[in-house]
Amino acid sequence: MTRRRLTPNGPEFSRLVLGTWRLLDDPLTRTADGVLALLKAGLDHGITTVDTAEIYGCYAVEAALGEALRRDPGVCARIEIISKCGIYVPHPGAPERRTAHYNATAAQIVASAENSLRLLGVDTLDLLLVHRPDWLTSHEETAAALNQLLAAGKIRAAGVSNYLASQFDALSAFMNQPLATNQLEFSPFCVTPIHDGTFDQAQRLKFAPMAWSPLGGGRLFDPADAAGVRIRAAMASLAGKYDGATPDALAHAWVLAHPSRPFSILGTNKPERVASSVRADGISLEREDWYALWEAAQGRKIP
Repeated sequence: MTRRRLTPNGPEFSRLVLGTWRLLDDPLTRTADGVLALLKAGLDHGITTVDTAEIYGCYAVEAALGEALRRDPGVCARIEIISKCGIYVPHPGAPERRTAHYNATAAQIVASAENSLRLLGVDTLDLLLVHRPDWLTSHEETAAALNQLLAAGKIRAAGVSNYLASQFDALSAFMNQPLATNQLEFSPFCVTPIHDGTFDQAQRLKFAPMAWSPLGGGRLFDPADAAGVRIRAAMASLAGKYDGATPDALAHAWVLAHPSRPFSILGTNKPERVASSVRADGISLEREDWYALWEAAQGRKIP
């Protein structure tokens, strides 16, 4: 598995990242032993980086990861952890919340990061992302919290998720060290970062973005999704050319091919699909094949 730095002087992660958004949705990973088995399956294939967030699993995934890591400190020592903060929704553990909202105030970011460290059972997060822009908090205040956490050694790097290029620039202006990444939705089904300037910005500033939902949030395998049916057919016609690559591998390879050099986040809890997906790291899609998959997903030819 290829390892790359997010920025020239930033943290180094595995090019494919193990995502935990739906970790507790699967019976296989609802126990600490199941979570640990998934982490080990990733490590067996060179996936050392784990992506999570305080809101995942209705605020339960970080605790589940922490319980698994405490069972095997050796696994904990071999992985890098990315977490995200800033989204708050009503749920049984917070009955006082009335409305879903964003909160990237300095006090909330620091409190969320410290709670993530406690739940995960680690001293430092390798990367902390502001999950979504908070429209009611100034960029200067958000940056103050990230700078504080960096100075205290509680996080090694800071970044954002789902930020527009203008929002990224505004927050960057108040940071003491460059933001490390912008985690964005990107797949053959969602090509917004190509058109809204965020991937152009990543290349200009020389940071690598991260792609969430690279399989279209399940659309790739949905028999009722017309775009999914089209792209699977296109992938089937290409599989032999790429040594029998599965749709998972070809979808991740499609993401990795972009010149902004994205990291791609796996959403599966199944070790066998982890194994098939990592083949993407060795696939160099030919230009026309990349565009053929774009065309199949979008249902049209390029402009």
